[in-house]
Amino acid sequence: MNTLQEKLFAKLNEKEDRMIQLRRYFHENPELSFHETKTAAYIENFYEGKDCIVKTNIGGGNGITVDIVSGKPGPTLAIRADFDALPIQEDTGLPFASKTPGVMHACGHDGHTAYMMILAESLIELKDELTGTIRILHQPAEEVPPGGAKTMIEGGCLDGVDHVLGIHVMSTMELGEVLYHKGPVQTGRATFKAVLHGKGGHGSTPQDANDAIVAASQFVSSVQTIVSRRINPFDTATVTIGSFDGKGSANVIKETVTLEGDVRIMKEELRPLVEKEFRQLLNGICEAFGITYELDYQNDYPVLLNDEQTTEMVRKAVSQANIPEVTGVVDSGAQTPSEDFAYYALERPSCFFYVGAHKKGTPIYPHHNPKFTIDEDCLLISAKAMASAVLYYLTEGV
Repeated sequence: MNTLQEKLFAKLNEKEDRMIQLRRYFHENPELSFHETKTAAYIENFYEGKDCIVKTNIGGGNGITVDIVSGKPGPTLAIRADFDALPIQEDTGLPFASKTPGVMHACGHDGHTAYMMILAESLIELKDELTGTIRILHQPAEEVPPGGAKTMIEGGCLDGVDHVLGIHVMSTMELGEVLYHKGPVQTGRATFKAVLHGKGGHGSTPQDANDAIVAASQFVSSVQTIVSRRINPFDTATVTIGSFDGKGSANVIKETVTLEGDVRIMKEELRPLVEKEFRQLLNGICEAFGITYELDYQNDYPVLLNDEQTTEMVRKAVSQANIPEVTGVVDSGAQTPSEDFAYYALERPSCFFYVGAHKKGTPIYPHHNPKFTIDEDCLLISAKAMASAVLYYLTEGV
């Protein structure tokens, strides 16, 4: 371990309690995507008086960039942490549970922000020993399209940046592990809302009505054939109907039904195929049943592509750092959720990697679950893993 890394790790060790307290503050005070004004103000205030360049309202939203400029020649590396929460009622029983009804940090973004703030502060304190520039990306609105990454990029957050790194803590991966995957690592996504209009009537005289529930049910079953009969079995794709709104009275034939859901793909070339088949099935079924429909089909987050060289650099950096709290650096394989970090990866060579946050012997609650929680030991691991990648990048490059 080199001297600079020893100094940085020592600072992170000393500040671990503050890191945890920051995480608990954010956890108690969650804010939804595109509404994180108090969180953004708290982050901005944290950097007040520190030797860095802070820009706020990036892209017209709540995004913040923090530049740590060494004054010595070198590349510019951006490292990102998101800070929005979810519309979920928390059911963890934690003493620092959300104080806001119906809003919860159920994905670990509170932890991302906490570790990143302490890491940034420590890098600022050591900036005279660094080279190049480190740009901290404090990003809002990861959870809701069009996503905070897209608006921040439009606001110039990647101007002058050479590479981008990001971490996600994972409640489904074991504490102590740092995980990576080269190439396509998280799915691309589309969301849809279809409103089917039939003709309402009495349950005793179905011949005088045109049942939208029957048509919608036929579509729900048929749309699954896109994956089973139109997608190569070796490729990854899903079509999910997450909401079927057809509630009414027992003896009334429903006139209008609303379906909502999403599509996931691991290859961008599958995106137009799935949409084409989706529209064709919906159109055909509605025509067959003699009903009409309205469709809002939105393609949003791209497939997240981890640059192979950048990812290998991260793997090597974390492996060689000999972080005491890390039990292994392993390939996670591809992950099925979507992530708006994908927009950064479209613009610059990037790596998005993972830190295990599940303590062995305890129940696993997945992300977006009301009982979601993380082992807070993952915060220090995240800070040290990112620190090792930053230092390796600035000294050795990709």
